[in-house]
Amino acid sequence: MLKTPDQFTPLIKAVDHLVPVTLVFRGDELLVHESDLSPADESTCAVIGFRAPDLHSVGIWNEKYFRTTWIERDTAAPPGHQFKKLRALFGALDEQLLAIAGRAYQIAEWARTHRYCGACASVMAKADGERCMRCPSCGMTAYPRISPAMMVLIRKGDAMLLARNVASPTGRFSALAGFLEAGESIEEAVHREVMEEVGLQVHKLRYFGSQSWSFPHSLMIAFTAEYLAGEISVDPSEIAEAAWYGPSDALPEYASEISIAGALINAHLATVRHSSSF
Repeated sequence: MLKTPDQFTPLIKAVDHLVPVTLVFRGDELLVHESDLSPADESTCAVIGFRAPDLHSVGIWNEKYFRTTWIERDTAAPPGHQFKKLRALFGALDEQLLAIAGRAYQIAEWARTHRYCGACASVMAKADGERCMRCPSCGMTAYPRISPAMMVLIRKGDAMLLARNVASPTGRFSALAGFLEAGESIEEAVHREVMEEVGLQVHKLRYFGSQSWSFPHSLMIAFTAEYLAGEISVDPSEIAEAAWYGPSDALPEYASEISIAGALINAHLATVRHSSSF
């Protein structure tokens, strides 16, 4: 599952004792070499045209200092390079490096979208000692946006509910998911989203795990839940199709284990297979 490496040390302030690795983003695309899809080297980054004040520290990993920046959307890739969406780098880039790039993207996108104060339109400035942009005119502060989202795999005996979202970029089936609303707890969001999306009632929620999901700034909080009542009735604006899948059923193509959705589904399958072996 995609996650920040254990040996990674996050940083806010720049360091000068290590050679930097600059992760340059054009929107949600990372600048990489065409040959091996590795991040562009420093000589290339130096000529791409970003401003020094727009550089933001990310952290240290494997004795390398990672930093990030953003450039305008009409910037062309230098010869021998291309801009690639992070999703397109799944399976092509080292997962630990990809996780750091995901963190960097969230920082770069936050910086890009907070150049100006949302209250008085003044130019924002970096705050000292924290990941924060502060308005020098009115004092408004802006921290990196994190949007919590619930995910739940509903179980009915040995069967699980898989659904295909109408907006899925891959068309794969997955567990149900949805963003929290203002004033809502994560448990309340689970019950609301399940009822809205498939018309079911659930109970016995159990926490599974969480994952930062940088598309562009989500935090996925995953649960399992047991079916309680109701018949599947999908909201066609959200769900293309949903169904129960038991141990003997052929499974549709579902989320890869690079996401917590895939890990959640595979954990259920492993439990069912283990119990059926006794």
